[in-house]
Amino acid sequence: MSDEIVVRDANGAQLHDGDSVTLIKDLKVKGTSETLKRGTLVKGIRLTDNPGEIECNTKQVKGLVLKTEFLKKA
Repeated sequence: MSDEIVVRDANGAQLHDGDSVTLIKDLKVKGTSETLKRGTLVKGIRLTDNPGEIECNTKQVKGLVLKTEFLKKA
């Protein structure tokens, strides 16, 4: 049980698969001209092997990887 990865948002709240998160900063998406605005709600996140990153889909971009330092639990 000690090798379980704990993923936390910018405020220290623990994140789980399927949670919803809100962006706390405008983020430019590499490889596109899209900018995700602060306050954007992202539903149904998926945890990765890296505790500093999550995978998600937004209306604009599919298969996006976001750093947890820019997220807060919704």
